[in-house]
Amino acid sequence: MENEILQKLVEELSLQYFNRPFLHQATFNARLRTTGGRYLLKTSNVELNKLYFQEHGIEELKGIILHELCHYHLHIMKKGYKHEDKDFKDLLKQVGAPRYCKPLTTTTKKRIVPYKYRYICTKCGQTYLRKRKVDLKRFVCGICKSTLKQL
Repeated sequence: MENEILQKLVEELSLQYFNRPFLHQATFNARLRTTGGRYLLKTSNVELNKLYFQEHGIEELKGIILHELCHYHLHIMKKGYKHEDKDFKDLLKQVGAPRYCKPLTTTTKKRIVPYKYRYICTKCGQTYLRKRKVDLKRFVCGICKSTLKQL
């Protein structure tokens, strides 16, 4: 699905669900990784993540478009367009748009950082695994308040 088809889809959904035209640009942004789409306040354009369409299909993409159109139309009308605003939540319910999009399964790569530092309590033997070095003069055991030593 290319940007021209996407633009047409966004314009149709805007008229169908909001009875208002979408007068700005809707494009795919390949750099989006953690979100389905975003509404740009400065330009009033909408950017969408193509991976959601490829993985979850057209219905998920339509839901993301409706979500971003809620931001768009409320911002244009100078109403509460942020996620925490009542106007935004009410409009989401009215048009049936999702508040959150489904997570991507194919592209979510968890960074596994091994623990570099291991500390042990000198009194009770409690061990602590840390990714960063701990100042042993400042930190003590959380159980018995004794000193720690690095292994």
